[in-house]
Amino acid sequence: MGWQVWLGIAAIAVALLALAVATAAWTQQARMRRRDHRRAAPQSAEAAPQLAVVVNPSKQGAAGLLVQVRAHCSAHGLPEPLWYETTVDDPGKGPALRALADGADVVIAAGGDGTVRAVAEAMVGVDTPMGVLPVGTGNLLARNLELPLTSVDGALDVILHGRTRAIDVGWLRVAEFADTPRNGDHPNQPDHEPDTEREHIFLVIAGLGFDAAMVATTDADLKKRVGWIAYFVAGLSHLQARRMRAHLQLDDSPPVEARARSIMVGNVGILPGGVTLLPDAVLDDGVLDVAAVDVRGGVLGWAQLTFEIAMQGVGVRNDLPEKLGRIDHTKAKRARIRVPAGEEVQVDGDPLGRAVEIDVHVQPGALLVRAP
Repeated sequence: MGWQVWLGIAAIAVALLALAVATAAWTQQARMRRRDHRRAAPQSAEAAPQLAVVVNPSKQGAAGLLVQVRAHCSAHGLPEPLWYETTVDDPGKGPALRALADGADVVIAAGGDGTVRAVAEAMVGVDTPMGVLPVGTGNLLARNLELPLTSVDGALDVILHGRTRAIDVGWLRVAEFADTPRNGDHPNQPDHEPDTEREHIFLVIAGLGFDAAMVATTDADLKKRVGWIAYFVAGLSHLQARRMRAHLQLDDSPPVEARARSIMVGNVGILPGGVTLLPDAVLDDGVLDVAAVDVRGGVLGWAQLTFEIAMQGVGVRNDLPEKLGRIDHTKAKRARIRVPAGEEVQVDGDPLGRAVEIDVHVQPGALLVRAP
């Protein structure tokens, strides 16, 4: 192999080491914050709340969840929890609406990011808060809320003894779909008809380009076996894809043209593994964070991008203009993005198909959630 290949391999190794250090630091900080939250959690003197759980029965670990929730409610003097299961046709919005109609004081989404999105869609604008029991692979909102990811009792303690927080939600509408897939059908192709009127809620990140293509081609069986690492495996097949040419309009500013691998619009910025993609994103600041991710130069560019993301996680930013891998950040309340060639689009890890144009906006403080 030539010296360029060896240099690229060395650069990736250094970048992965930096990412591991950043992840370890983030994990330690999160543990300390959760410990402090537990110490400071006030004991409520109010009447015992009626919990309702909307669960995705297909998720690993969902089968024993009812027993655990019942036991927790019994131990804390709470009423028997209301229980609703999602279906393929109704991934959570309908059950959440039924829970509200049945008098639930807290509606809990128990599942992955798709279940959380669907339940949240029913909870936007109502006075009843939503809780989250992480049972999925990414658990993106739970990570950004600093909820316990592996303890049902820990998550329920936050729901019962935490605080109610009003957070922003994002909405994405595909204004124009592409006629045909660029590379043929993929395993996660949405089975619904293209709808340019429907708005899709997202709580974490919506994306167009590389990230969405990675989500769309992730093997479902591998995802069940190895979790979020399956996304990384799927991404390898898209490293050599062409950079997209996009026209981007933010709020009332004139449109600008950009070359990028991905354009992401986010409400929060922490991804699995403690990776901080949008370091300035805040759940309740009333704006969305927009990131244009670009890579040139093949392996070296991807290595530099990995290093860049790792350094963001520990608060180090590099704004040098000439970089092979870069992320440009800005903020907006509304973004309109057009990619004439058509690109995959996703919301919180759910693929929507290939789009030519999308319209994204924020709805400030629209969702009440239980948080530490």
